[in-house]
Amino acid sequence: MAIVKETTDGIKYFWKDNLIKGKVQERFLRSVKTYSWLLSMSSASSSLTFQYVIIFNLLLLEPAEIYFEDFSAYYYSSKFTEDEANQKKQKGRIKICSKSVLFDPLDSSFPLLKFLYKDCIKIQKSTGQQFWRIEQKDFLQIESNVCIQLKESNILAPYKYIREPASYFFSLNFVNMNSVLPKIEQLIRAHTLNIHTADEMIKTIVEARQAMMKFDKSWVEDLYENIIYETTASKITPLVCNPGKLLLTSKQLYYQPFNNVEPNPVMKIKLSSIHNIIKRRYLQQQVGLEIVLKKEYNDVYFVFQNQESRDCMFLQLSVQEELKTMDDVKENMTMKWQNGVISNFDYLIYLNSIADRSFNDLTQYPVFPWIIKDYKSSILDLNNPDTFRDLTKPIGALDEARLSQLKQRMEGMPEPKFLYGSHYSSPGFVLYYLVRAAPEYMLCLQNGKFDNPDRLFNSILATWNNCCTGHSDFKELIPEFYNSDGTFLENVKNLDLGKKQDGTKVNNVQLPPWAKDSKDFIRQCREALECDYVSQMLHHWIDLIFGYKQTGVEAWNADNVFYYLTYEGAVEFENITNSTERYCLESQILEFGQTPKQLFTKPHPRRQPISIPLHLVNVDKVALFDSPDHFTFNDHVDGRDQDVFPNLPLLNWYKKLKLKIVTKLHKDCVLGVDLSDDAQIIYSVSQDCQLKVFSINDNIQTRSINLSSMALSCCQLIDDQKYLLIGSWDAQIYIYSTEYSRVVDAKHAHHDAISSLCYKYNKLVTSSWDATVKVWSYEFVNKKSTFTLLSEIDHDTEVSTCDYFEDSNGSKVVTGTKDGHVLIWNNDLQILTSQLNLHASNVTKVIFSPNGAQVLSSSLDGYLKIIDSCTELQVYAKDVAQPITNAFWDGFVVIATCQTGNILIFDIINDICISSLTSNAGAINSLAVNVKMNKLITGHNDGSISVWIVDDE
Repeated sequence: MAIVKETTDGIKYFWKDNLIKGKVQERFLRSVKTYSWLLSMSSASSSLTFQYVIIFNLLLLEPAEIYFEDFSAYYYSSKFTEDEANQKKQKGRIKICSKSVLFDPLDSSFPLLKFLYKDCIKIQKSTGQQFWRIEQKDFLQIESNVCIQLKESNILAPYKYIREPASYFFSLNFVNMNSVLPKIEQLIRAHTLNIHTADEMIKTIVEARQAMMKFDKSWVEDLYENIIYETTASKITPLVCNPGKLLLTSKQLYYQPFNNVEPNPVMKIKLSSIHNIIKRRYLQQQVGLEIVLKKEYNDVYFVFQNQESRDCMFLQLSVQEELKTMDDVKENMTMKWQNGVISNFDYLIYLNSIADRSFNDLTQYPVFPWIIKDYKSSILDLNNPDTFRDLTKPIGALDEARLSQLKQRMEGMPEPKFLYGSHYSSPGFVLYYLVRAAPEYMLCLQNGKFDNPDRLFNSILATWNNCCTGHSDFKELIPEFYNSDGTFLENVKNLDLGKKQDGTKVNNVQLPPWAKDSKDFIRQCREALECDYVSQMLHHWIDLIFGYKQTGVEAWNADNVFYYLTYEGAVEFENITNSTERYCLESQILEFGQTPKQLFTKPHPRRQPISIPLHLVNVDKVALFDSPDHFTFNDHVDGRDQDVFPNLPLLNWYKKLKLKIVTKLHKDCVLGVDLSDDAQIIYSVSQDCQLKVFSINDNIQTRSINLSSMALSCCQLIDDQKYLLIGSWDAQIYIYSTEYSRVVDAKHAHHDAISSLCYKYNKLVTSSWDATVKVWSYEFVNKKSTFTLLSEIDHDTEVSTCDYFEDSNGSKVVTGTKDGHVLIWNNDLQILTSQLNLHASNVTKVIFSPNGAQVLSSSLDGYLKIIDSCTELQVYAKDVAQPITNAFWDGFVVIATCQTGNILIFDIINDICISSLTSNAGAINSLAVNVKMNKLITGHNDGSISVWIVDDE
């Protein structure tokens, strides 16, 4: 049993025995009549279940076509006699669009009928067939050379084209013919003109219709909502652009489409439900805005008429009090990825997002790399490098023979030249992979038909081979290959995709021998993406797709050049006034694909193999990690371990620090402190020219020595704690014997004040206000100091801090200056390798990471920053909103001291603040940390020393 009813809003309601395919939506119950009808039907048969079926959608229209409105109507076939036509009439809706008129039958067993204006001979008012006398009605007669039949019995299948002249008759039910026919005649008249004039006329019609429509403010829910901003925008879903009105209030964002095709007359988005708002590029224009909603909702993508309107909406949204965005997508994601906190998959999703790729936009769908090249073996060996594709090359350059032919073809091209005539990502390529999961999108994109059966996505191996050798196939993969249930590889919808030339029917995608099924295939692809080999190579592919090898000379050197229209900035649309030219360019961009926004202009750093420091590891937690990839203290951290690793920094002692001792040792600012290995003795130097020695156990000062007539700026214990090196503003280095409690030597090292010193690897590095940094070989033998100058590094301004790193590959020095620059030097060659203007004020600390791959800098401008020392890429930035005077970094945790007296402790891997401590002694200038003994010492501007100890209570 089945009952069908249509209401005046054009929604079809179906009742079927014991069959549930939908639910009643709120807007469908607004009609009292409909609600009464539902109640009466429910009482008539308790076994009936309500459902609604909507067959028409905007994917059935032509590219860039606008759907305006519809009217209730009956369709009478001209092939029948009067009685037959009357008996077999079909009730439905006449839908008026900018390029066609459609009839959407209420009974889904009948096909939708679509008539393109360009195929119509005439559309007129008629009395029907000459022999008809059906209630003496006026008919809308459509005489067309072609009738397109779609979705018969609501089955997704190629469209049927009836290519013969015929007449189709429709009677309108609730509207006068004279109010409908002129609208259609205006549109069909436009299509009789030349292309340019027709496009201009249709554009004028569309704009005029839309201009008459205003937002219905009765949909605003709360009388106390303030209207902030109203504009025209289009809602974007894959292959669909539906215009309407956007209204921003103090509590909600409303979208009212210009037609009735959306599930609700007005979409309401509570500002409190918005997770984030992101500016997007759409068809190479900065007019998109994606609203990222909380998990229970789907994201919404809007495109505006111009950049000014988009930016205004973004600004107005951003300042609303109800909007509590969780802006957790920061540049610090690179740091997280490098250190294994997030997986390779998550990092690629992040890069796609900030490069304007979106799941809502098929023209900029997220792009993922082919990783595996072995699709023949019975077992996938992730320990064999030959299993993997060469990630240093674009797909088009993997086969040398094909690349050579492409280069020869390019030589004969006019400018602008390019290597690859197709892209690695476009709507066609995305739907090539997803044809089984999203067949209606493929039909929309390909004029109502699936591709030739032999060209469909039939086999993983065949697709890979064609991407490697085909002269027009350079496509990469999509995220579904690494994060899905694999059903997009199966013909679960039982689609009739045709037969190949060998007679076999196209069904499921043929998988490689090493995959048991589609789910197992996805699982093994994900394991390959996250494996150690790929982790160490993935940065090369990032350079090609998102980085410095994307454009310019580096792109040519990497054989990575595509058609010019695929690149951002290739066309200045604001200067194009011809609508036809504009439409053609947009169509080309849509067809060819778009290169992601360039994110990096320097090489991307590689992922670091990370050994977890012992003090960060909670052994009980690690032991409970039930996985074949157990942590040990020497294991590398990668995406497989992210369930454990992100929490490790939170299990350390930093958050337990408590202030235990505050003592005023000096009369002036404490410029340097150090702590003995047993964490019992504090050494401090001050602007009062004094060296002080303090016993923590006894809580007393044990020594006080006046070393100079000028301030003492820094100090460090060396050689098994036997000596203390002290820098002074008098340009001297003093050597203090901790055994004999006296100065045993001194060295005049610079021409101005020594600002910092660093003793590592038996080398002493000193920085000075004389704009130099010196590297010394230093020894203290037979009660005598030996300073041998190894290198002297000149700067343009005062140097405030320095650090040194040395390994089997050589040595390097990093320096920070008073004007905010951070410089990295090759000490062996004595050359500058990087000069970075990272800060707006004095750099107070620079520190190499334990492996020398990264450099942390702090500054009075309030920023902590980390750069990759090889590529100069900034991978971390934190604005603490207060001047930072000193810092400590063990590779995982940063401790920053501030002029405000605060001590901020950050887990930089997860980008969270572990602890915030406040000193009663005020502004902090110097810092010493003993990780093994769980102690932290701070020196203050008022001359005080503070001792922070772990409190386990």
